[in-house]
Parts: sequence; structure tokens; C-alpha cells
Amino acid sequence: MRRQKNGFAGIKETLKTILLILLAVLVSVVVFVFSIFGTFILSASSIKSPEEGLYTMTFRGDDGLETFIRSGGVSSDEELADFLTEFLTRGFYRRNPLKTRLPSLPFGCSVLCAAGKDGGTLVGRNFDWEPCRTMVVRHVPFRGYESVSTCCFDFLGFGEDFDPAGSMPERLMALAAVYVPVDGINEMGLTVADLVDGTNRATDQKTERPDLTTTSAIRLLLNNAATVEEALTLLESYDMHSSAGLGHHLAIADRSGRSVVVEYIDDEMTVTDTAVVTNHILAKDYDAESGSEESHRRYDILAAAGGPFDADGMRDCLDAAAQYRFPETNADGEITNWSLVFDLDRAGADFYFRENYDDAYHYTVGEPLAF
Repeated sequence: MRRQKNGFAGIKETLKTILLILLAVLVSVVVFVFSIFGTFILSASSIKSPEEGLYTMTFRGDDGLETFIRSGGVSSDEELADFLTEFLTRGFYRRNPLKTRLPSLPFGCSVLCAAGKDGGTLVGRNFDWEPCRTMVVRHVPFRGYESVSTCCFDFLGFGEDFDPAGSMPERLMALAAVYVPVDGINEMGLTVADLVDGTNRATDQKTERPDLTTTSAIRLLLNNAATVEEALTLLESYDMHSSAGLGHHLAIADRSGRSVVVEYIDDEMTVTDTAVVTNHILAKDYDAESGSEESHRRYDILAAAGGPFDADGMRDCLDAAAQYRFPETNADGEITNWSLVFDLDRAGADFYFRENYDDAYHYTVGEPLAF
């Protein structure tokens, strides 16, 4: 009996050793996977949906921008999708599951920069397009300025059934929103907004400089520019390539109150100081007509508003230029998907969703999103 007992004890010790080895291997695998994908897993887990069609996310860590720049950037939406696939899978998956679908239907937008009633600078922004899923991204990069930006998720082309707050694979795909912002503000009070310019003439600069698409340019500026001047210097260092094959211009403003529009006329970068931007070219030496009648009407409404404003006054200006005010020209079903009142001094914003100007979400760069 004693030998049998000793035999059972030996088996028990052997099993215990095997289990400890398996546990050690499992822990090692988990640690290895988390060391590679931890940033993505934590960021994907942060995705929430405060109401239907609206999502929030906090991305904290290495966003791959330095690698992106060192590799020469990208010159098309397809190349951006390839880069994001490799970055988000750490090179383990080469075939491209990400298919960006930036709009063939031009989206209309409005931007107004004005002095605040109590000092400082306010920037108002309307994003007009067909109803789309919207993500607000708090971005805390490994290097660079923290920012909050907005992404129209339908531009990513993941399909109608895709749920950014759904399964973990869907959430991980949703991280692509970091590279597809259409507006935002960083901790230094720099704001950037993308608007189509009404020409439908794509920009395709070709020199020896690194390449950027419209949305990746916005990510670059939010990460690295504190002033309009720094933003312009950065843009001059890259070749610009239009997203979606459309003509775009960028409205950029900083805490000093300087507000400009960057346009690309025959692939040449042009800068115009202006407080108002809608969807037509503003460069003085551009002779061709651009933009719709509605674009010019929205421009005139905002230009006449003047200022200074408090945040509610700026909200009212955005309301006056919102899509529901133009039913006679709204045959394509556009709405103002969101409106933003940026306060550049506090690096924060009031966020109004889908033309609901009675209720606002509020955020401040550097603080958790409280949506």
C-alpha cells in the first residue's frame, strides 16, 4: 500500500509540474500578445455609444505616425488602408480588410472663427452630409499633442452592419478612425477642419516630399502643430493627395485668433486669411466659379454674423447655417451630422449631434470624454 501511495504522489507531482508549465506558457503568451496589441485592446475596449449613431473612443499610445512618416506616407486612400491594416495587425496580416470609402457625394460644411465675448477665440464648425455614424476620438499619442477629433465612420466603408461598439474584431477595426479625422482640436488650441472646395478637382502633388492624404494631414497637424504658422510649415513639407478624388480645403485656426484656409489651386498650395469657410474657393487669384448657391448663402450668413460671441452665440450661428435651413436645396438628404463650438483658449468644445441644438456634449482636451 505504501508503494501505491508513493506512486500516486509521484503522478500528482508530475501533473502539478505539467500544469505549472502550461500555466507559465499561457501567461507568457498572454504577456507576449498584450505587449504587442495591448494599446489596441485597451483602446478598443474604451469604445462607447452614448446614443444611436454616435460613438466615443480613447486611443492612448503609439499611433504609428512616426513610422508612417518615415515610410514616406501615402498618396491615396487605398494606400492609407494598406498602412492601417499592417499597423493594426503589427504585420501579421497583409491582405487588406480595411476598405476606405470616402464620399463620392460631396459633403457640405461651414466654419466660422470669431472673438469670444470674454476674450479668447471661438471656432464654429458644421459637418453636413447624409446621416452617418460618428466617432469622437480622444487621442493621447506616445509623442505629440493630445487632441480630440471627429470621424465620419461611413467613410471607412465597413458596411451598414458594422458596429464600432460591437465584437472585439469590429472594435479593433474601428481604431482606423484615428487616421480618418475630418476635424479636431489639440491641447495647444489649434483647430483643423476639412471641407470640400466645390471644384471636384483632386489635388495630386508630385515632388520628392513625403505624401499625405487629406485625413492623414489632419492627424499630422493635430499631433504636431501648435499654431497656424507651424501647421502651414508642416503642410509645405509634404505632397498633398485628395481623399475621395474630391477638391478639399482645410480651415485652420489658433489661439491668437489667426484663421486661414489652405487651398490647392492647380496643385499649388495657397493660403488665405479668412474667418469664414464653406464649400467654394476663397483664393483671390482664382477666377473660376466654384461651389453651389447654397455654399455662398451659408458663407454670407456666417460672414454677416460678425461677433464677438459667447459659446451660445456661436451655436446660434451654426444653427442658422445648418442643413435643415435649406430644404429647397436638400434633395440628397443631407443633414448637419454634428456641430462643434471650439473654445481655443480652454482647448475644449461643445458638441451638438444631428441638428439637436438644445443639448450639447462637452469635452476638454486632456480630460476623459464624458459623453
